[in-house]
Amino acid sequence: MRQSLEQISDPSQGYISQEGKEVGTFQPSGLDEDFYRPVESYEGIHRYDPKFNWEPTEERKIVRKIDKRICSFVCLMFFALQLDRGNISQALSDNMLNNLRMSTNDYNYGQTIFYASFLAAELPSQMISKRLGPDRWIPVQMVSWSLVASMQAFLNGRSSFLVCRALLGLIEGGFIPDCILYLSYFYKSNELPARLSWFWVAYQSTQIVSAFLAYGILRLRGHNGLAGWQWLFALEGLITGIIGIVSYFYLPPSPTQTKSWARGNDGWFNEHEEKIMVNRIIRDDPSKGDMHNRQALSLGMLWECLCDWHMWPIYAIGLCWQIPVYPVTQYLTLNLKALGFGTFDTNLLTIPAYVLFIIQLLFWTWLSEKVDQRLLLGIASQVWPLIMLIPLEVLPAHASHWSKWALSSLIVGSPYLHAVQVAITSRNAGSVRTRTVASALYNMFVQASSIIASNIYRDDDKPLYRRGNKALIGVCIFNIFLYIAANYFYIYMNKRRDAIWNGKTQKEKEDYLAMTEDKGNKRLDFRFAH
Repeated sequence: MRQSLEQISDPSQGYISQEGKEVGTFQPSGLDEDFYRPVESYEGIHRYDPKFNWEPTEERKIVRKIDKRICSFVCLMFFALQLDRGNISQALSDNMLNNLRMSTNDYNYGQTIFYASFLAAELPSQMISKRLGPDRWIPVQMVSWSLVASMQAFLNGRSSFLVCRALLGLIEGGFIPDCILYLSYFYKSNELPARLSWFWVAYQSTQIVSAFLAYGILRLRGHNGLAGWQWLFALEGLITGIIGIVSYFYLPPSPTQTKSWARGNDGWFNEHEEKIMVNRIIRDDPSKGDMHNRQALSLGMLWECLCDWHMWPIYAIGLCWQIPVYPVTQYLTLNLKALGFGTFDTNLLTIPAYVLFIIQLLFWTWLSEKVDQRLLLGIASQVWPLIMLIPLEVLPAHASHWSKWALSSLIVGSPYLHAVQVAITSRNAGSVRTRTVASALYNMFVQASSIIASNIYRDDDKPLYRRGNKALIGVCIFNIFLYIAANYFYIYMNKRRDAIWNGKTQKEKEDYLAMTEDKGNKRLDFRFAH
């Protein structure tokens, strides 16, 4: 994260770093702040003041307070999501497929249905969230999916398994972009990647915590006639439900709406702090003042966002970048079982991979801000698994179990640039309406990649999955070129706009801002992150 940001001469235009790099969304031009004034329905309009000033130390103190109050709880909610979404992996290690008389292909179909349902629910969930507010909609999602997750304890065969996977996908779909939209109300564009990295740290920490939970819960096999995996679904679903209920009373609608009986009659922030929060957000990205936080999107707005071709390179990356890692990740416990490790050892042996994942996530997110580069760093997320997949492909069948475990763990722990790419999606959207839809679309493409990847390892290719690994190697190579192409696309668009914008006189710039119908990332003074 960049530190010691200094306010530039025009307070409506955002901030500039000590190195002279502009870190806001729109280009500074010394123009009148009225061109960037929020709409009157904006929930923080009563705290907006273009002449308001504050000390950098005050802002850092408030950001730490937001981290503690908001980001940490959002991470806890994401922990709950992954607890119910990912415990299927631990259930597999307890012979769930054999108990339900199911094959590996049946499991693949269930995962495909889950991700297809998850994908289908993304946009509708975002539309509901934008109308009701994420603070209201997210708790409803959590309590609803916790009920379905707990009911998985009563699965009795293939049909009930497929139905539950479909219901879970429909209810959980949209949760991630809902949380990202919510966090964007509190953080500036250059602050979001680091917070999202902790968001996904919570996700992967769940794998570690759930491995220990599974180690204990699965030992309940036989109590009250239930298998260990049944106890796992029931108890972890209960944990999620409790967190969902608490979140309904805990989450504030916006930085200026924290007063309630649950959060305190005086709220979390005083008037001075609220003014800092509102003005720093608007100066960083004036488009965040374009809508009220409970203002619904019209169908016309939705269609306009869907047709925003400037976002398509990011969607293409979302579709492809996780495919090389996904099959190995999803089959980690099954493959460890096939290698001869026991149920409890299998769950514990997954922990090193998830620890490596967390280290990689934090490092690459930090590095992206340090070097002010994002998409080109994404190449690392493909080179790493490529280097591991090649020996995994050629490793003889009689090779040591530990060598196969090491390679699989290194693939699962590949560089994870998801937080950076989600932040780019949010920033490059350029408006609240596009950000709402783009976050959902990006996640839809990610889920679509999961559907593709979940069918690469097939029954007739096991246990070594030679055919599947060849396909993953090919995708890695393709993705390297995709990242390069996306990076230079945004560089080209920025240079093109620079030439047009810098060629205008001050009067022409003022006339453009006063009369233009261009919105969000279509404005000539907007610059894309890359």
